[in-house]
Amino acid sequence: MTEPRDIAARLLDAQVDFLLAEVTGERLAEVVARDVADALAVADTVVFRDVVGIEQAQATLRKLVDRSDSPLLRDLAGVLSDALYDHIVDNDEHTLGDVVDREPVEALVEKVLGLHDAQERLLDRLGEAPLAAPVASKFVDMLVDDILEANKKVVGKVPGMTSLMSLGQSAVKSAKKAAEGSFVGDMANRGTLYALRRVTNAIRETLREAPVHGAAMQFWDLHAGEPVSGLRQYLTQYDLRELVLIGHRIATGSRNKEYVGLLLDEAVEVFFTKYGDHTLAALLPELGLGADDLTEEILRYGPAVIEAAKRDGMLAKLIRARLEPFYTSDMVLGILGAA
Repeated sequence: MTEPRDIAARLLDAQVDFLLAEVTGERLAEVVARDVADALAVADTVVFRDVVGIEQAQATLRKLVDRSDSPLLRDLAGVLSDALYDHIVDNDEHTLGDVVDREPVEALVEKVLGLHDAQERLLDRLGEAPLAAPVASKFVDMLVDDILEANKKVVGKVPGMTSLMSLGQSAVKSAKKAAEGSFVGDMANRGTLYALRRVTNAIRETLREAPVHGAAMQFWDLHAGEPVSGLRQYLTQYDLRELVLIGHRIATGSRNKEYVGLLLDEAVEVFFTKYGDHTLAALLPELGLGADDLTEEILRYGPAVIEAAKRDGMLAKLIRARLEPFYTSDMVLGILGAA
């Protein structure tokens, strides 16, 4: 009579061979389609909030954000920016208009120009900045100098006016120098602040009444018909890399701030409010996925991985390691002995 252990070993060999055949050749596609369908059938009976708690989801999301500063992502940030720049430089086949549709660009411009409250607040805060006075002073000086230079060119054509103009310029420069550090200078600085407010008011009126929208879209249309490679004229490869790395540094530096954590927690709560009562299977269409998509993606990568694992016998060893404790258990050996 065959010993129970010998029967168990033969059964183990048979099941290992059976499972290897399940993931071999055309059979794999049938098995994957079957298992995906079965998994979705089960998922269709499980409500999301019944298996995932808000606290669990919040902890997971925070962990994912915290891992965003991995060495891999840090290295890829710079490398990908270089690769992107190199591709842009070499790409003369596509225009910017091919990549980005005009309609959303126009909607974006219209929306930005319509943010009157934001514009008002920004311009008001600009006037309150401590460095606004020096900036305004510099702006006024440059404006006055440009006006004087333009007038100089005009009066230079009139006999006897050049000397008078030079005298006027000297007087203006002397007055400015004398005003520095004095009460008059302080008044001048206040005057430049007033000038800055006049400028911001002009900006307000320009944004609201001037044809800025049309000008912005003309600027877009000018670039939309040009090759994507033309974008390199705005940035060097070094500039792009630095901007990407700075952006990555800002993102990773902010990820563990308390306020960011509150935002992440709120995002999870919003998700649960909207989708918490969906079944797991019903969430897939919300993500734009279906059974065919899952099957396709598994079959896209699975066969190559499985074949590589089968070649050196690793897959068979893994299957055997999982099943052997069952076949050599006292319970199974007892059943085989009784049979």
